[in-house]
Amino acid sequence: MSQPERRTAALRVRPVPATRPLQWLALGWADLWRCPLPGLLHGALAAAFGALLLTLARDRFWALAGSFSGFLLVAPVVATGLYAVSRALEQGQRPTLRTALAAWRPRDHRLVVFGLLLALAGTGWVLTSASLITRFAPAPVGSPADFLRVVVLSDHSLLFEIWLMLGSALAAPMFISSVVALPLLLDRPHSVLQAVMTSASAALASPPAMALWATLILVLTLVGMASFMVGLVVVVPWLAHASWHAYRDLVPPDEAAGAPA
Repeated sequence: MSQPERRTAALRVRPVPATRPLQWLALGWADLWRCPLPGLLHGALAAAFGALLLTLARDRFWALAGSFSGFLLVAPVVATGLYAVSRALEQGQRPTLRTALAAWRPRDHRLVVFGLLLALAGTGWVLTSASLITRFAPAPVGSPADFLRVVVLSDHSLLFEIWLMLGSALAAPMFISSVVALPLLLDRPHSVLQAVMTSASAALASPPAMALWATLILVLTLVGMASFMVGLVVVVPWLAHASWHAYRDLVPPDEAAGAPA
């Protein structure tokens, strides 16, 4: 295989059983409490951001709905420092907050590029969601009750179904392309395109496991949000550490000597 082909080809992946995400959660939970400070600080920042969104858009739920779902798209970027913590724990080191913060240094343009792509996707969905609801809702949507009554339970409109379809059409490919991409970029010197292709290959190799993983991420995040954001303090780092173990499980380590970016 030529050098250009090696730089764009997906790395080897391995399929996993449908219930394997439960093991990722267990390993992620253990990592969180072996080195709690970086994770809890990340979670606190995520909870504070969610509370800020709730405050700013409390009377404009049409914007809030898109903002929170957009947050799910960019959350993997927030977790970058925690992947580094899990890697250090895996190597028998004693990581600190500095370990997590070091991952944010703008030395690696690949992480910056991928983060910007996710941020653009999240912003696009927020704008699309807000435009759709404000333009086609039969009545103003200013609160969760309004959203439930006017959009979700409406007998005279397919707005909620269309909103879900559009959100799923964006979320599914974003999840597939990013499920292991950021941990891979942190851990190995491959290109963004190679990381995305490997992520897609890993997802397509284990559809039942990926379906369960996506469901667990969604449910745990919703639980964290439903607790007035307080639950995100634990949920965000828990899922971040678990995502590192998902990457380690799905992409065999013997590919580490692959082509540089």
